[in-house]
Amino acid sequence: MAKRARTYDVVVIGAGHNGLVCAGYLARHGLKVMVVERRSVVGGAAITEEFHPGFRNSVASYVVSLLDRRIIADLQLPRFGLEIIDRPAGTFLPQPDGRYLHLSRDRAVAKTEVAKFHEADGDAYEAFDTEITALAEAVRPLLREPPLSVPSGISDTLRALGLTKQLRKMGITHQSKLAELMTMSVGDYLDRWFEGDAVKGAFGFEGIIGNLASPYHPGTAYVLLHHAFGETEGRTGAWGHAKGGMGAITEAMARSAETRGAVIVTEAPVREIIIQGTGDAARAAGVVLEDGRTIHAKRVAGNLNPKLLFLDLMDPAILPPDFRKRIEGWRCRSGTFRMNLALSRLPRFACLRDGGGPELLNGTIDIAPSLGYLDRAYDAAKTGGWSPEPIVSMCIPSLIDDTLAPQGAHVMSLFCQHFHPTLADGRSWDNVKYEVADAILRGLEAYMPGLRQLVVGRQILTPLDLERDFGLVGGDIFHGAMHLDQIYAMRPALGYADHRMPVKGLYLCGAGAHPGGGVSGLPGRNAARAILKDAGR
Repeated sequence: MAKRARTYDVVVIGAGHNGLVCAGYLARHGLKVMVVERRSVVGGAAITEEFHPGFRNSVASYVVSLLDRRIIADLQLPRFGLEIIDRPAGTFLPQPDGRYLHLSRDRAVAKTEVAKFHEADGDAYEAFDTEITALAEAVRPLLREPPLSVPSGISDTLRALGLTKQLRKMGITHQSKLAELMTMSVGDYLDRWFEGDAVKGAFGFEGIIGNLASPYHPGTAYVLLHHAFGETEGRTGAWGHAKGGMGAITEAMARSAETRGAVIVTEAPVREIIIQGTGDAARAAGVVLEDGRTIHAKRVAGNLNPKLLFLDLMDPAILPPDFRKRIEGWRCRSGTFRMNLALSRLPRFACLRDGGGPELLNGTIDIAPSLGYLDRAYDAAKTGGWSPEPIVSMCIPSLIDDTLAPQGAHVMSLFCQHFHPTLADGRSWDNVKYEVADAILRGLEAYMPGLRQLVVGRQILTPLDLERDFGLVGGDIFHGAMHLDQIYAMRPALGYADHRMPVKGLYLCGAGAHPGGGVSGLPGRNAARAILKDAGR
């Protein structure tokens, strides 16, 4: 008699960080879970690789702050090897005129630095930092709950009342400021606060990270706030480094889930989701892998871009017409170009003529000197594919993590914008990949003379590489642009922000769901809570 195939409670598609968080919570509550991953390693875009002999670094995502502290505690990630290292330097911003702005984690130091460029901006910075921190802390609880449209039962009604209470606790002043941040451009918002170009460029960059937009596009101020939600060592808005690179986070998540009984299978790309029934009775019942293996499950959770989930892995005709149209028009373009450099030694910054050194460079180093610079980069990408003066955010993690490079050598992460996923005249990113990488390095030599001579190896990821390698459609690191019509209750569509999709038994647990992108784990956690509720747990 043939052995009956095992049926899992849930099969999770994609072993990126949100899929692993979802699986970890489900297994923690006793469900039988299988995670299937297309690639040969777990982690999605949060992985660490040796990209040149002796040199290792985070491949795509590269810094940690948004990872929710509850997830770290609930999944016991430190027990499974996660160690987050503080980056005390904050943000270092070389300027074209040979000066630099140092936004230290010490507010008093940062205030003095800002005042060097425009005296009145020093006091303004202190008030600005206080406001952004307060708003981030007030709104953070809303990210831990899926948005509600119309409450469908007593528990939803109670939750809606809880969210209303949270908003009331903010007070009318914070509510008003939050409304502005949700709708304004980051440029207009910063113009209200500051006079100097340097400080406005620094925070303007926060509004266009992973966001192919001008700093004067409405909604970019929210992206600034989104990146302030995180915390390191209890400090809101601070960014840290996972020792061993971002792969240390997802490796800990995988070990945590497996310890609780989850099964993780790599090199297992999904061909289709099994749908049983038709019309309103249609229900997800497992997946079929590319090699023909069938995995039966009572529920399916997708940790992948909504376009891939709904348009590639199932027949879109089974979806409600309005929902299908919404997903077909889902915008994916973050304008990201990633590069990792293996360096023979620490580069020299032209602006550090006064003896400053590594203590200023162990945080983030940004080339974003003004709002005008950011705006021109967007215009250039929109018309020509990329900017000859790109926006670049750099880290040298080997300054605080000696596991990444040989002694005396260093690795450098480059997160570059704006780079349009679709090039004019039918050109492919494969044809211009090295040309663009060389142009970025030439531009950086204005700030770091002789940089190219230090490069002994490099890893280059264009928007097309990000799509092919990690399933980031359009190279979009957020699984969909974080624009006003694609966030909160509209992510991925109105009526489906609670992670339950139109097909029964199908859930969205990736960054295409609320609260969106970044290595937070919250989409995975919130989706797991919905699944557990539906499973009677």
